[in-house]
Amino acid sequence: QVQLVESGGGLVQAGASLRLSCTASARTLSNYALGWFRQAPGKERQFVAAITWNFGNRYYADSVEGRFTISRDSAKNTVYLQMNSLKPEDTAVYYCGAAWTATQLSIESHNEYESWGQGTQVTVSS
Repeated sequence: QVQLVESGGGLVQAGASLRLSCTASARTLSNYALGWFRQAPGKERQFVAAITWNFGNRYYADSVEGRFTISRDSAKNTVYLQMNSLKPEDTAVYYCGAAWTATQLSIESHNEYESWGQGTQVTVSS
C-alpha cells in the first residue's frame, strides 16, 4: 500500500498562490494515478486534479482548470498542485490519493483511490 504525506497548505488572501506537495512511499508508482481531492465542511470530497504516473496524463475539475496545475517529480516520488488565483471557494482540506490502474473514466471518483494522505488545510480569505 502507498503511504502519502501532504504539505504546503496555509492561509492566503484571494488571488494568491500556494503549492501543495504529496510525497509517496512506495516501491514503485508504476500504473498508479495520484490525485488531489478537497473537502469543505459539510460537503462531499470533490475531485480537483489527477496525473497518471506512467505517462503524465493530467485531468482537472472544471472549477480549477486554468488556475491549478498538477505535476510530478518521479525522482522524488512527489506530486505537486500549483494553485494560482485562489478564490474563497477553494477553501477546504486538500487530500492526496493514490489509485492503481485508474482509467480515464474512473480517475475523478474518490472511490477509485485506495490510499490517502492526512490532508492539508487551505484557507482563502476574501
